[in-house]
Amino acid sequence: MNRILIVEDEPTIAATLQDDLEYEGYAVEVAGDGISALKRALEADFDVILLDIMLPQKDGLAVCRELRAAGRRIPVIMLTAKGQEIDKVLGLELGADDYVTKPYSPRELKARIKALLRRAVPNQTPQQVYEFGHVRVDFRSFELWRRGERVSLTAIEFKLLQVFLQHRGELLSIDRLLNEVWGKDAFLSERVIYTHVNNLRTKIEDNPSAPRYLISMRGLGYKFVA
Repeated sequence: MNRILIVEDEPTIAATLQDDLEYEGYAVEVAGDGISALKRALEADFDVILLDIMLPQKDGLAVCRELRAAGRRIPVIMLTAKGQEIDKVLGLELGADDYVTKPYSPRELKARIKALLRRAVPNQTPQQVYEFGHVRVDFRSFELWRRGERVSLTAIEFKLLQVFLQHRGELLSIDRLLNEVWGKDAFLSERVIYTHVNNLRTKIEDNPSAPRYLISMRGLGYKFVA
């Protein structure tokens, strides 16, 4: 049974969402503020966190940032108010895996949760350890090291890197990345993909603004060159 943590300070919204997800067969917990949410996320094993941005005591962006800084790769879906474009981008840059804009369709949210759960653990590949430049990545233990220091990646970043490494030297279009990393049923804009690629660059490139490995092909997609 998959475990979901709902972080929402509106009791009615939280209760409705909890009932809906429990009916789908998930084990659900609710936290009403950022401090208690971060505490539960660090001490318990959840499969997905639904994280509202506007929270008392500590906002959702801070919770996401501290969660990733602690090395936790739990998939996070940010819940944002309509029009909070900057918060969506910030959330993705801080390590969120997806976002849903309020008011959201319960059906769409459940579809995103299912898609995220399917891709949360990268598939094993015949070659499980890769090295390029000063980077070493091991998909058996889901660890990445750069210049001898361990770097924390989200589940999506591991999957994205895995796809690039499997197809190194090959031009990958945005549509192909969307299908291979997020799945055909994902509801994502190209902006989300761009943000995750840029986040990955900051972790594998010595100079992310002038990437050596993860190259943009303007208007076409990306190519991993090692």
